[in-house]
Amino acid sequence: MDLLIEYHSQLLAGTWMTVKLALVSLAIALVFGLLGAWAKLSKNRLAQRLAGIYTTLVRGVPDLVLILLVFFGGQVMINELGYATGLWGYVDISKFAAGAATIGVIFGAYFTETFRGAIMAIPPGQIEAGVSCGMRRSLIFRHIIWPQMVRYALPGFTNNWLVQLKTTALVSVIGLQDLVYNAFTAGRSTGQLFTFMAAAFVIYLMLTGLSDLAFRALDRRYSRGVVRA
Repeated sequence: MDLLIEYHSQLLAGTWMTVKLALVSLAIALVFGLLGAWAKLSKNRLAQRLAGIYTTLVRGVPDLVLILLVFFGGQVMINELGYATGLWGYVDISKFAAGAATIGVIFGAYFTETFRGAIMAIPPGQIEAGVSCGMRRSLIFRHIIWPQMVRYALPGFTNNWLVQLKTTALVSVIGLQDLVYNAFTAGRSTGQLFTFMAAAFVIYLMLTGLSDLAFRALDRRYSRGVVRA
């Protein structure tokens, strides 16, 4: 405990970095997930194929490989393109931006299928009723599609978020000072690696537990008036 107290600021800084990374990547994943679901449910063949390629490609490659490709390969590609066109000079991709963007794109593919399944679970007669009443598309989405989509998507969404929160640990391999990186550094410098990894274990468990409680409350809110078997 003395070591943990001594290095508590380092652990707290790593925890805060992990939380920031998870939230930013979640925002990116939501955008890609909603766009991907829209593309897969649209009547446009090109949009359907692009969304299918996106989800198949991203879900078929390990997350760590994609993170390394974006951080190292993406930086080389951007700088070579800037050198060839002369439009910009040297660009240094930050570790946070690379990690957040990659994790967001990865889980956007999973959210695509979650949102697509949730929208398909909505009875089409309700949407047709909204159209027959003269409701605009924005009203139909806000009052009919969105509330039910959230309720149907919450179980899968919760699972994806918990996995995404834990996936942020992978960014430690590119040097981002998240919880795992700081805990490993402190453990290696003190020779008490197990102690600091156990502390990281407890912190991740607390974060996932709080997230689960929050989503349970959200589920109760969107399930009001719904009779369960």
